[in-house]
Amino acid sequence: MEKEILSNPILWSPSNERVKSSQMFRFLQNINAKYDLNLDSFSELHNWSIENKSEFWSSIWDFFKIIGSKGTEPYIEPENKMPGSKFFPNGTVNYAENMLSGDTRGPAIIFKSEDKVRKEVSWKDLKSQVASLANFLKKEGVVKGDRIAAYMPNVPETVIMMLAASSIGAIFSSASPDFGVDGVLDRFGQIEPKILLTTDGYWYNGKEVNITNKVIEVVKALSSLQRVIISPLLDINTEYDSNKFIQYSDVQQKFFTENIVFEALSLDDPLYIMFSSGTTGKPKCIVHSNGGILLKHLVEMGLHSNARENSKVFYFTTCGWMMWNWLVSGLLLKSTIYLYDGSPFYPNPEILWDYVSSENINFMGVSAKYIDALSKEKINIIDKYDLTNLEIIGSTGSPLIHESFDYIYENVKKDVSVASLSGGTDIVGCFIGGNPMSSVRRGEIQGPILGMDVHVYDDDGNSLKNKKGELVCIQSFPTMPLYFWNDKNNEKYHDAYFDKYPNIWCHGDYILKTENNGFIIFGRSDATLNPGGVRIGTAEIYRQVEQIEEVLEGLVVGQIWQGDTRVILFIRLNKNNDLTQDLIDKIKRKIRVGASPRHIPAKIIAVNDIPRTKSGKIAELAVRDLIHNKQINNQTALANPECLDEYKNINELNF
Repeated sequence: MEKEILSNPILWSPSNERVKSSQMFRFLQNINAKYDLNLDSFSELHNWSIENKSEFWSSIWDFFKIIGSKGTEPYIEPENKMPGSKFFPNGTVNYAENMLSGDTRGPAIIFKSEDKVRKEVSWKDLKSQVASLANFLKKEGVVKGDRIAAYMPNVPETVIMMLAASSIGAIFSSASPDFGVDGVLDRFGQIEPKILLTTDGYWYNGKEVNITNKVIEVVKALSSLQRVIISPLLDINTEYDSNKFIQYSDVQQKFFTENIVFEALSLDDPLYIMFSSGTTGKPKCIVHSNGGILLKHLVEMGLHSNARENSKVFYFTTCGWMMWNWLVSGLLLKSTIYLYDGSPFYPNPEILWDYVSSENINFMGVSAKYIDALSKEKINIIDKYDLTNLEIIGSTGSPLIHESFDYIYENVKKDVSVASLSGGTDIVGCFIGGNPMSSVRRGEIQGPILGMDVHVYDDDGNSLKNKKGELVCIQSFPTMPLYFWNDKNNEKYHDAYFDKYPNIWCHGDYILKTENNGFIIFGRSDATLNPGGVRIGTAEIYRQVEQIEEVLEGLVVGQIWQGDTRVILFIRLNKNNDLTQDLIDKIKRKIRVGASPRHIPAKIIAVNDIPRTKSGKIAELAVRDLIHNKQINNQTALANPECLDEYKNINELNF
């Protein structure tokens, strides 16, 4: 296994022309000229970015022509305190002002929904709608620091509300309409929004989903709400018995203006409140900064993802996943952002590729589970669609396994950069990911993000290579959360990231750095298995199981048993397959050969469904708690909580 990890072959390398046409290469040249250097590779540029932190972030500001003021030096104060370092502490900036600086020939937003609606929003119209909505918010008494919430699908109006809120210094938060009432209240109830943007429903899997009753319940329960803006998608004729409600179209008409005043904000003024998945209790409310998001997303989108003026950037996401916040920052680069709302498999598994092909999209992002599902169904894209303009396929949400890399290059596109990304809601961005100057190796994330001093540590704080350990970042960065909402003395914040290694961010991923300076993730540290005291990442088992034709997907947990931990594998089978002894033996052989004898589960149990969060991540901890007879406090955080019942009282786990 270790030998295989260390010899992952190159699947794709950028041409010299492609490297030199990238924004990252232009940035490197800019640094060479500015500081009289001779950097000529990504690794050299990355080393410079962490060894010359202040100069790096100052250069990002200059290269992307950020609108605002850097203030006086020092640009990072204190230099390396986590949490506590402030970036451009004397500067001012407004995220919305930078987002709305585009005035290019292409549209700002293109939206498509499952019911075949396609809508374009020009830069002029985007600015006008933001100005009018900001005017309404001000008339309602919204001021800097107030919270604005959206219970919305992935539509242009959600982006417009976020920009209107941030233009005046209000704090924006969102949840997707598939959340139940309790799930919404667990989030918005903590932050007490003054204004709510919502809708009447949405399309999913070919069906209309009416949420008007849920909206009425949410509004009744949120006593902090002054007004509720309804932006209907289904045109359901609903009489709202409250003067709190106003139609989005009426707001645009009655409060129309083209004048917008952008509040000059500190870089440390809040922009977003994001929520943890909340599968083990109420979600943590993570507060992120106006300037931090701006700086980090310019690096990740403008350099690592090569987004630029008139680029076409698409990520399949909902408003309940941090990739929505990441995607919309494409506007910072004057790119066109592409929104899609609906099922990625309706009316057929190729629907997203049809969108990418017909719109000539340059960057497409999806979840690793989506790629795996296409691979399982043996969907052939390469012969069916013209993807000439597609430069990068981004993948995140869970580790992209080796075989999914193979699937993309064999069945989707040969000349494409596969950018596997890893970070999270905690930082609204990435620690490690792809870059346009380096080769793609099978199963590996290409390397660290510029400005991120990423290492793999053992329990004693030693930096590792070619050995598994904890993903850490040992220098401060702009998207460290400002704080958690209602977190007395920052106790939850400290415990989440800094409890294991003082002044070092420990992210909770179980990971390996390869001899190629790439990375392989083996799962979450808190879900790591420890049979016989040997640490095993769940992704190591998933990789083997998901190659078996009869198996759709699996979920692995550790069960405390007779003073040790034993590995339990739950599997969801393809149609017309049963869990026979022959199949059990086949699964065990595959795991033994592909991983090791230590990875073989003590029990393999068939289930009808596997619980997952709203963003599609497998809820391992919920199942682990359930089989140990612990209460699941927040089932509303799950997309399919009803499936948990079949994990209760499983007789096979008693012997």
